[in-house]
Amino acid sequence: MDERSNRERTEKAFRDWHDGTGSITNLLANDLRWTIVGRSQVSKTFDSKEEFIGEVLQPFGARFSERFRPVAVRGVYADGDTVVVMWDGEGTRCDGKPYKNTYAWFMRFHEGLVVEATAFFDSIAFNELWSEVTSPN
Repeated sequence: MDERSNRERTEKAFRDWHDGTGSITNLLANDLRWTIVGRSQVSKTFDSKEEFIGEVLQPFGARFSERFRPVAVRGVYADGDTVVVMWDGEGTRCDGKPYKNTYAWFMRFHEGLVVEATAFFDSIAFNELWSEVTSPN
């Protein structure tokens, strides 16, 4: 897959996620290596799609009464096998409070799937969500 294909796949995945017709996890390879940078409560490197979904995405999603989704994609940049997306996400927490955050994801593709990624976001906002809203899982 080339740079343009990876960019188009990423843009489509974000549109589908926004519209509720798809999931960003469709872009992830099973042998994914995803790193969350910083000092959030989930910052570390996850060594598989299953681990990343189980430890971050599922408990994150369970903290929302109104689904979390991207509301604005500020930019999608492709260079070789890497696609960078800067985006804003929002949702309503289970306690009724709004959650908003801005993300930058650097994703390296192989054969049309993300095999390695590094994520940056406001860890203070994330940690407030993680500690104030209990995941039912």
